[in-house]
Amino acid sequence: MRKIILLVIIALAVANGYSQKKGGFRVGLDLGYVPTGGGGGGMLSIEPKYNIKDNMNVGLRLGGAGIAKDIQENSTATSAEISANGSLVGTYDYYFHKSGSGSSFAPYIGGGVGYYSLANVKVDDTSSSDEISPAVTGLVGGLIRGGIEWAGFRMGLEYNFISDSDMEDLNGNFYGTAKNSYLGIHIGFFVGGGKWGKK
Repeated sequence: MRKIILLVIIALAVANGYSQKKGGFRVGLDLGYVPTGGGGGGMLSIEPKYNIKDNMNVGLRLGGAGIAKDIQENSTATSAEISANGSLVGTYDYYFHKSGSGSSFAPYIGGGVGYYSLANVKVDDTSSSDEISPAVTGLVGGLIRGGIEWAGFRMGLEYNFISDSDMEDLNGNFYGTAKNSYLGIHIGFFVGGGKWGKK
């Protein structure tokens, strides 16, 4: 199955050639890793985009991330803070590509603003009574990102800025604060968009 998925990705990238052209439409898929102190997580996003110029596009990123933080284990107990979020973010990317060069290599920077739906759970079974402290909320947040694209593939770093949120126990009592901002390292591919235009 892994070989089939890899072959499909390679075929899409080769068929796509290199992007992009003003007026072109493209769709990207990114997978990523979220490093955290005492844990880690994963992220996934799909992002349709429209090329407003040869070196600029706007898009709508639909993504999600799951993160485990501050994991502590001993022989009899475990405690951790687990968070998950879904996001709908309007994005803008700028590409540092030399038009007419024939190269498909393009560094980029970008950013965006949108809505993040958050769920945080603190699980603590280090005592005789388990404590589960959920908090669910929605917040406006933003992101900055940068990386490279080459022949249909894309890799980079992004930082999602999301305000901290309160955590409550099952009785509604304040339990603490959850940090929601996170750094992500991602790799993916895109299809469509046309070829780089010449000025």
